[in-house]
Amino acid sequence: MSQIICLMTLFLLSACGSQSQEQKADREVGGRCEGCEAALIGMPSNVSWDGRIAPQGEPGQPLVMEGVIYKKDGKTPAEGVILYVYHTNAAGVYAPAPGQTGMVARHGKLRGWVKTGKDGKYRFTTIRPATYPNTTFAAHIHPMIKEPGFEVYYIDEYVFADDPYVKGDYDKEQEKRGGSGVVTLKKDASGVWRGNRDIVLGLHIPGY
Repeated sequence: MSQIICLMTLFLLSACGSQSQEQKADREVGGRCEGCEAALIGMPSNVSWDGRIAPQGEPGQPLVMEGVIYKKDGKTPAEGVILYVYHTNAAGVYAPAPGQTGMVARHGKLRGWVKTGKDGKYRFTTIRPATYPNTTFAAHIHPMIKEPGFEVYYIDEYVFADDPYVKGDYDKEQEKRGGSGVVTLKKDASGVWRGNRDIVLGLHIPGY
């Protein structure tokens, strides 16, 4: 009987330890995050550092965005970090794909993931999003981060320095979560817009 009790005690201690580790791995940071619950829905089991968001033939101006994700020190490349992004189409709307529902449908069909390797690099190919119709919001790409040990949190949106609504003190007024989201784009000889944005994990993220 004493052996059974000991085994049960060890099992309970092990279960409590596992639960504690799981809670620690899912630490919430960054405050309220609208849409974060949809960030990992539909994510493929094998995510590359180099991903495609907009399918071939999607109307719009082609865009390639790349950079390096660093740990909080701003120098060490961060491995195994998932970057989830979504954005409007060339008409400025989040057009859903067939079968999409709920928050995923609100993100639309132009959504996807990349995951960093040891060098921390990421790249995604998509189209340049348009601003919302009849508004003065800057065109943008929504990014969310899922790194080991933390719940999903959002960082500053990607916006473009040549956007007419990105002017004056725009950058100064941003939170700069993960660093500045203002990106300077350049068009290459083939007509593709290219931009670079590095991201620092935890930078200006509350509770990190």
